[in-house]
Formats: sequence, structure tokens, C-alpha cells
Amino acid sequence: MELFAKPIFLLYLIPALLAAGLAAWLGLKLKNRLISILFGPLAYAKLTAGLRPVTRWRGVLFFLTLFFLFAALAGPQWGTEVIEAQGTFAQTVIAVDVSASMRAQDLKPDRLDNAKNMLRMLVSNLKDERIGVLAFTSQAFIQCPITTDADALTYFITSLQPDMLPVPGTSLAAPVQLAARMLSKYPGQKALILLTDGEDHSPDELKAAQETALKNGIRIIAIGIGTKEGTLIPSRTDSSGRVLEYKKDKEGKTVVSKLDENTLLELAKATGGVYIPYTTPAQVAAKVEAAVKGLDRSVSRTAARAAYKNRYAFPLIAAMLCLAGYLLWPRGRKPAESKEEKESQKR
Repeated sequence: MELFAKPIFLLYLIPALLAAGLAAWLGLKLKNRLISILFGPLAYAKLTAGLRPVTRWRGVLFFLTLFFLFAALAGPQWGTEVIEAQGTFAQTVIAVDVSASMRAQDLKPDRLDNAKNMLRMLVSNLKDERIGVLAFTSQAFIQCPITTDADALTYFITSLQPDMLPVPGTSLAAPVQLAARMLSKYPGQKALILLTDGEDHSPDELKAAQETALKNGIRIIAIGIGTKEGTLIPSRTDSSGRVLEYKKDKEGKTVVSKLDENTLLELAKATGGVYIPYTTPAQVAAKVEAAVKGLDRSVSRTAARAAYKNRYAFPLIAAMLCLAGYLLWPRGRKPAESKEEKESQKR
């Protein structure tokens, strides 16, 4: 635990005390100079003989006022309290294709690594979004529930790997259906960011997925990862990353994976969304960020956190009391008259 939230103000106290001491010393010198010019030391002593001298305690109180004031600015803290905050957020789910075709290297180093680079950049920019992450092949699975925790989202995005799910194939309907269930409790318009090469082994289910998205107010922002020309899919590599074998179908033919833009265009258009062809991480992230603007927002409670209680009030009250004492402190006692002064007064 740190005793002060902003300990730098304690360092500022040192030049403040030096400045106050210098000002007091210069003020005293100026006062003595003016007295010498206007009255002379003897005349001034006679004029003020009946006045009580200024006690040094007033000076002590002034410097204590400065000390406690800077201590209050430093924010002394002890004890903890639970802080719960609310905010207004838009809701978005990111669905990432992790099928074998995402190993294709028509984008270097491969399709999935490009997708992850873009998503990490996107998550860091979307500060007012509640985001969930799911991975899919022919089935979809939640990787990260809908949250505002950017660190958690980045962790789960980084952990995505090709063939990480126990089921092969690709179905674009599966992530749409799962995203609809994740977003169903939130009102208004939401978004599904779908990153895939567009290959769909279950096209007959796509119409039902579109209707589900429309029913739940979900706009699909489809991002096509790959090239139209396509490339082979590595199935086995050595320790240095060199491809040893490419994927083959059941008939033993080498599989070529191509970007299917038409399916993604149709899916995005049917839900009022947008299709974005992949170029660079920064360019795609900027386009996605622009596409999710205007989504409906809802009030959500952010994660509760424990924080130290700021106890600035205690030194601030002490500073006010010292200042009041400085301003109200009476002058010192009038010096006792000497015997010679009393006898001269009798005469």
C-alpha cells in the first residue's frame, strides 16, 4: 500500500517552504530599511514601545499551514472501499474462423495471424464497447464472454490457433446463432464482426442465420481474410516453420483455399452491415471502428474494484485550523517596565 496517492506534492512542499522563508526574510529586511529611512531605529522603538511584540508561534502556525496543505494535496490514503461504476456501452461480438484454411499463407505469415493483429489493434481502440470473442469451425464456442476488459480480450484473441476446436469444417451460420444468444439480452442494435475466408460447408443454414441476426438487431460486419486466387493449406511443418505437407481432401487431392467474397457480401448486406476486404491491420481496424459507430448503447455496470480511501480531509482540516490560529493569534505580552522607567514616570 502507498501511503500517499500523489507523493510528488510532498516534494513540492520543500520549495514552497523555502520560498515562504525567503519571502519572510526579504520582508523583514525591507521593513527594517523603511523604518531606518522614515523614523530611525531609536524613534521607531519609542513609537512602538507600548505595542506587544509579534510572537514566533504565528510563524510556526504559518509553516504548519503550508505543511498540512501540501499533505492534503498528496492524498493520504488508508483503508479500502469497493467502487462500482456504470457506463454506456455498445455491444459487439467478434467471431474468428479457426478452421484449417486459416493456416493458408496467401497473407503472411498466415491468415489467422493477420486477423489477430488487426483484432488486437481494434480492441485497443474500442473503448466504449462491450465485446465478446468466439471461435468457430463447423461449430462455434465462446472464448471470452462480453466484457469491457481489454486485457482479457487481448489475451483470448492472442490464444486463438488454427484447428483449436475439436470439430473440422466451416459454418458461417454457427457463429451468427451463438452471437445472437450472447447479444439477445441487450436492447437495440448490436454488431457481429465476422473474420473468415468465407468458405462455408453448410450454406443451407445461412438463410436461417440471417433471419436470426435481423430478429436480434445484429449488423454483421464481414471481413474477408485471404485472396481470390487462393493458396494451399499447410498441414504439417517443421520446427523452423517450413511446410512439409499440404492438406488433401478425401480423394487425395491437394486442397486450395480461396476467399469467397460473395457469401460474405450477401450475409453483410442482408443484415444491414458491411463487407470489408482485408488489406492491412491498421486500415481494416479503422474501417471496422467506423462501421460500429452508431450502434445503440445501454447502461452497464463495470467491474467492481477495491480502492484505498482518500483521507485528504484530515490534513486539510488541520491546515485550516493552523491558518485560523495564524490569523487570530494575539500579539505577545507587553514587556514589563523596568525600574528606571517607573521612576522616570513618577518624576
